[in-house]
Amino acid sequence: MKPRHYLGWDIGGAHLKAAVLNSDGIVTALYQQPCPLWKGLATLQAAVAAIMQALPAADYRHALTMTGELVDLFADREDGVRQIIATMARLLPASEILVFAGRQGLLPLSAISPADYQDIASSNWLASAGFAAHSVGEGLFIDIGSTTTDVLVLQDRQVQVQGYTDYQRLVTKELVYTGIVRTAVMAVAQAVLDEGQEVGLMAEYFATMADVYRLTGELDEAHDQTETADGAAKTVAASARRLARMLGCDFYPEQLPRWQSVAVNLRAQQLQAITAASGKVLAENSVSAAAPLVGAGIGRFLVRELARHWRRPYRDFSELCQCSATALNPADCAPAVAVGYLNHARA
Repeated sequence: MKPRHYLGWDIGGAHLKAAVLNSDGIVTALYQQPCPLWKGLATLQAAVAAIMQALPAADYRHALTMTGELVDLFADREDGVRQIIATMARLLPASEILVFAGRQGLLPLSAISPADYQDIASSNWLASAGFAAHSVGEGLFIDIGSTTTDVLVLQDRQVQVQGYTDYQRLVTKELVYTGIVRTAVMAVAQAVLDEGQEVGLMAEYFATMADVYRLTGELDEAHDQTETADGAAKTVAASARRLARMLGCDFYPEQLPRWQSVAVNLRAQQLQAITAASGKVLAENSVSAAAPLVGAGIGRFLVRELARHWRRPYRDFSELCQCSATALNPADCAPAVAVGYLNHARA
């Protein structure tokens, strides 16, 4: 009989991520597929099929976590959890599926009832932060993804949270609804510094933060899987054109440095919002000065800057895992990796 492998799934509203662990607990493969779930469950079916087709033949046990229940395809969060679980049960061997239910940990599919849906909804952050807490003991965990940012205190190998629901976490600043790809520029700033003067931004969906980070040169093509605001190209010039529209301007190639400067200013404003949230969370918790910032997510290059700002050591989520060579980094898919490890731990 072939050794069993353990698959962790993170079902988002825009992406599907998966992490494969072998019987020794080593991450052997990572996958990410675009999955605009608001367009219908067929997008999830297609993304799962693409990953399953890429998997090597093996005996797999599956564990999943999700945030995709938030999309407006569903009547409410509970409806989203129910439909996503039902869809995954049809696509994967039902007897081999575990579902992450927050504080309850992993639950077998057969044991889940509607009473568990609230714990299952949008709990992927607790999986990755819990894995980091177990590994580093104490610190501040910050996961900056394509859409959101999580800021969580780790103490005594536990996640010390003030809120569990998205609403509660938005109040406590443990959840900041900003990311480096999908976030609209108009959600980050109302004005920007351009050629020495402050200019108001148009409240239009003309550009996203992906345009900003293409212009700063910090967006990896592997993470750039979301459609642009205008459906046009993902080039530097096209990004500058979209950003220029936010200021009521046209783009001319000789003015590229101007729009790169605007992008740097918008980056600074987004980082300031994350800095303010992390400062609030740190101020309300006693975290030793030597405790690190643990960075996860495709925007963790900003967490490195925050570590310098707070004069703390930096630990990358990838350092906490055993990983063979993969195209993606474990820190890019932290919740999928975390539920994969939880899955393996039940063996």
